Amino acid sequence: MSAPALNTRAPRAQSQFAVAWRQFRKNPLARFGGVVLILLYFLALFAGFFAPDGLSNYSTTNLTPYHPPTPIHVRTDQGLTRPFVYGYTQQLNPDTFVNEYRPTAERCPLYFGVRGDSYRVLGLIPSTLHLFGTGNDTCKVYLFGGDSLGRDLFSRTLYAGQISLTIGVLSVLLSTLIGMLMGAMSAYFGGWVDNVIQRLIEVIASVPYLFLIILLRSIFPQDVNPILALYIILGMLAFINWGGLARVVRGQLLSVREQDYVAAATSLGASNSRIMWQHMLPSMTTYLIVGLSLSIPATILLESSLSFVGIGAVEPYASWGSLLNKAQEGGFASITQRPWVLIPGFFIVLTVMCFQLLGDGLRDAFDPRKRQ
Repeated sequence: MSAPALNTRAPRAQSQFAVAWRQFRKNPLARFGGVVLILLYFLALFAGFFAPDGLSNYSTTNLTPYHPPTPIHVRTDQGLTRPFVYGYTQQLNPDTFVNEYRPTAERCPLYFGVRGDSYRVLGLIPSTLHLFGTGNDTCKVYLFGGDSLGRDLFSRTLYAGQISLTIGVLSVLLSTLIGMLMGAMSAYFGGWVDNVIQRLIEVIASVPYLFLIILLRSIFPQDVNPILALYIILGMLAFINWGGLARVVRGQLLSVREQDYVAAATSLGASNSRIMWQHMLPSMTTYLIVGLSLSIPATILLESSLSFVGIGAVEPYASWGSLLNKAQEGGFASITQRPWVLIPGFFIVLTVMCFQLLGDGLRDAFDPRKRQ
């Protein structure tokens, strides 16, 4: 009898990204950060649908400043029922001279798929459909409470996330493209091109970031269109953040420039742009993926600080930093009497923490020394 043939087929090789993905899935903290970030961006993308009110919707006849969060009830004395909230009435406290809200006996049932303020899905499709609401203007749902004008803070937080999260990503992507281009040009051409780019980086780095942004913002008129102001902020953040990446790219590509495949592409007559973008820069893919995940939270913090001091997002638009600025106007009472106005700060902390967890997970996944 002949011996059975042995299976000598070699296992199929896996790509670097497949190995990194397998390692990334073993990190629960990184997976948690990634899932939360996906949820935050999903909520921001469809903020108009999830928000029961518009961005700046408030009543001029029934002003409800700093309305407390309204708890949602699902049980009465008769048992379970449709979710509802109680109405509130304002009463002046004779001791503190502060309006206090007290629940009334009025029950306002919650409905799903209600019609309300108009918005645009993805900024294109007009719609008035909201996930939930009471359908009653005199009895609203304040999941996160209200601000100084009685506007729903939950709705404003979702809309503010569109600006804070979008500017963080777009500005980092733009600065990454600029940094990659400048670093590649500095490493490939050398000589006077390298000297000019390095001196430019030193000049930008020598000026404090906050002072540089305020200086650049002062060039434009104060009554500029709010949308245009957002693009100005995006351009300024990208302008000041590309220098560090350019130096890292230059250092990495100086060694890549001497590789045989770059010399072969040059001898075959490939153009300079083709050599840089298709042969040299792809070697930086791993570093760029990890760097992006760690640079975005820093940019979100920078944008929030700019909006907090009043040179970022302005009315009628809002970001998490500008919402915190409104909370700061209330002084110490924002902590003792109405702590819900600090909720946008929690979203800033949560977003930055999740990006850090995701970045650490990606760094460990692409590092061969830390693979399990």
